[in-house]
Amino acid sequence: MVSADLTQTAPGVPSKGGGKVPLATAGLLIGMLLSVLDQTVVAIALPDIAAQLGGMDAIGWVVTSYVLASTATGALYGRLSDRYGRRTVFLVAVAVFVAGSALCGLAQTMPQLIAFRTVQGIGAGALFVLPTIALSELYPPRLRSRIQGFTGGVFALASVGGPLAGGGITDAWGWRWIFYVNLPLGLLAMALTAYALRLPRIGGDGRIDLAGAVLIAGATVSLLLVAEWGGRTYAWDSGVILALIAALVVLGALFVWRERRAANPLLPLRLFADRTLRVALPATALLGALLGGSIVYLPTYLRAAYGMGATQAGLALNPYVLTFMAVSSVAGARIGAGGRFKPYLLAGSLIAVLGFALLSQLRPGTPYALLAAEIGVLGIGFGLLMQNLVVVAQNAVSAADLAATTSATVSVRGLGLSLGVAVFGSLLTRELQGRVPGPRATADAIPEVLSWGAPAALVLVAFLALLPRSVNRPRSGEAAA
Repeated sequence: MVSADLTQTAPGVPSKGGGKVPLATAGLLIGMLLSVLDQTVVAIALPDIAAQLGGMDAIGWVVTSYVLASTATGALYGRLSDRYGRRTVFLVAVAVFVAGSALCGLAQTMPQLIAFRTVQGIGAGALFVLPTIALSELYPPRLRSRIQGFTGGVFALASVGGPLAGGGITDAWGWRWIFYVNLPLGLLAMALTAYALRLPRIGGDGRIDLAGAVLIAGATVSLLLVAEWGGRTYAWDSGVILALIAALVVLGALFVWRERRAANPLLPLRLFADRTLRVALPATALLGALLGGSIVYLPTYLRAAYGMGATQAGLALNPYVLTFMAVSSVAGARIGAGGRFKPYLLAGSLIAVLGFALLSQLRPGTPYALLAAEIGVLGIGFGLLMQNLVVVAQNAVSAADLAATTSATVSVRGLGLSLGVAVFGSLLTRELQGRVPGPRATADAIPEVLSWGAPAALVLVAFLALLPRSVNRPRSGEAAA
C-alpha cells in the first residue's frame, strides 16, 4: 500500500495530489504487472497450446512475437505521451493489450495466436514505459527512488511468478485462461487511471518522429533475431544472419542520421552529451542481460537438478524474488533525498558478481538451502540496481526530456533482457554439446553458463564506477531534492 507520505506531490503541478494519487499508482502498477507477466506466463503452457493448435515447429514464436513487438515499440510511447498525454496513451495501450489478450484466447490456429500475440505485444510496449514516466511525475524527486523501487518489485514478482501462475491457471482452467485473466485486470487498470491519473502534457503539438520509430524498431528486431537465431537456427555465416546483421547496421546508421535532423526526435542525441546517460544506458542494457539470463535459467536448473515440477520451481525461487522486492523498496526509500546513488549501485553490482560466482559453483547434490542463500544474494544485488539506474537517468535530464530518457532506459533494459536470454541460451546449447541428453546434463551445464554472469557483472561494476558522485537535477516546477 502507498503510504500517506507518498501522496505528497511536487509543487506547481496541478491536479496530481490528494487521494487520487494512490489510485493512479495502483492502476499504473497493474498495467506494468500485466506487461511483464505476459512475457513469462505463457512458457509453461506451450506444450498444451501445441497439442491443441498444432504447429509445434513455430511454438517459440508465441513468446518471441510478443517480446519483439513490445521491445520494438517501447521507445515510441514516451514521445506519443508527450503530445497526447500519459493517461490517453496508457489507456489506448491497455485497450490494445486487452483486445490482443481476448483474441489470443479465441485463437484457433497457431498463426492466429502468433499474430494476436504480436497485437498484445504492441500494447504491452507502453505498459512498463509509461508507468515509469508517470510515477516519476506523480511524486516529487525526493520520493522518486522509493516509488520506482516498487516497480522493481513488480518486475521481480511478475518475471519469476509468471511460470508459477501459468502452470496453476493451465492446470485449473486450460491455457486459454492465461489470456482471459488479463481482461478484468486490464479493465481495472483502465478504470483506475481514467479516474485518477491527471498529468499535464509536456511536449505540446510537436510532430511525432514516426520515421525514427520505424527505423529503431527495424534495427531492434534485426538485433534480436540475430541473437535468437545465430548459431542455433542458422549458422553465423548463413545468408539469413548476414542479411540481418547488414539490416541492423544500415537501419542503425539511418536512425542516427534521422535523429540528427528531426525537429522532434524520438531520441534526442543531445542526451548522449550527458556523462551520466553515457554510462547509465549501456549499464542498464548489461543489467537487463544479467536479469534475463538468471530469470529464465534458474527455474530450469531447479527442475533439472532437484526434479521439481513447474509449481515447485516457482515457489523455490522465493528467496530471489523476496530479497529483490524487499531491497528494491527499502533501498529506494533510503537513497532518493540526497541523490547519492553511486555507492548503492556499486554495492549492487559487486553483490551481483558474488551471486553469479557462487552459482557457478553449484554441483550435483548441492543442498537447496545453500542454493536459496545464493539466489538471495543475487536478488539483493539486482534489487539495489534495477530501478535505481532508471532514476539516475531520469534525474540527469530536464522535464522536457524525461519521457524520451525513460523510454530509452526501459527499452534498452528490455532489449538487454531479451539479448541475455538469447546469449545464455546459446551458451547452454554449446555446453550441452557432447553430453548425454537429460536432466543431469542440463543440471551440470547451467552452472557453467551462469559463470559467465560474474565477468559480465564486473564490467557492470566498471561502468558504474564512471558515474558522477551524485545525480539530482531540479526541474521546472519541482523542488530540488
